[in-house]
Amino acid sequence: MENIIEKIQKLKKERRAVILAHNYQRPEVQDVADFVGDSLGLSLQAASTDAEVIVFCGVHFMAETAKIFSPEKTVLLPDPDAGCPMADMINGEQLRELKAKHPSAKVLCYVNTSAAVKAECDLCCTSANAVTMAKEVLKGEPEIIFVPDQYLAAYVAEQTGMKFIVWHGFCPTHAKILPEDIEREKALHPRAVVIVHPECRPAVTHLADKVASTEGMCRYVQESAATEIIVGTEVGIIHRMKKENPGKVFYPVSEQAVCPNMKRITLEKVLWSLQDKVHEVNPPVEIAKRAYDSIERMLNYRPK
Repeated sequence: MENIIEKIQKLKKERRAVILAHNYQRPEVQDVADFVGDSLGLSLQAASTDAEVIVFCGVHFMAETAKIFSPEKTVLLPDPDAGCPMADMINGEQLRELKAKHPSAKVLCYVNTSAAVKAECDLCCTSANAVTMAKEVLKGEPEIIFVPDQYLAAYVAEQTGMKFIVWHGFCPTHAKILPEDIEREKALHPRAVVIVHPECRPAVTHLADKVASTEGMCRYVQESAATEIIVGTEVGIIHRMKKENPGKVFYPVSEQAVCPNMKRITLEKVLWSLQDKVHEVNPPVEIAKRAYDSIERMLNYRPK
């Protein structure tokens, strides 16, 4: 293991590379990364560096987003089969067909989508700012299409009172988390607070003390006086939480909440990716430009 890490660090310098790891990655992959965080935040961090190569330890749409923000950099995904089932539940053609049925609708698109889908959208959102984007940017629009996550859409609808034309996609990992999992963990750990991701089912988010994005969860844990936390998202994030909060105890709401695609990436694959400069992610230029526009509208929003 140490030999692999040494080789990664050596190659990283030679290649002028930066290694990004999503919060759901394996602990050893997180530990070798320069930055650990959520998908959009990582892409923005990488864009601000002088690195020539980005190794994105995440899933395909995340590497695409990094390339969209850093078109001059080489973006590598250590495992080309690391995809996102939810992102794959809708493609550009399907969204165009839905838009044709609702020609006056604005399209709000979760960042967990392909570049081809983002290119068809008016506005992008993250799990952290979806409520703000809907309520403050799109409020008053006669129709709003929200793709692809039906559960994030349901959460935003509850928070805003707005109605959406919803695509019935979902995250299989978060969908595995059930209300009975929350109830079981609360019975076992009555002093613990419950935090869950808005990609969870409404019956699960209703039982939480805090609903937040992965970065929002990490901030909440640091700021909360609670010393025991039940974590309702992919279990990989607990490694980071423990490192940042050594005095606190964390309980996964379900040991089944594991994303097999995130776990496809290993230290060996990170090493091979750097050695051979594979597997490069390079969405078509025109699609990347249009996708960038939908993300930029979100980033440029400033509260009035």
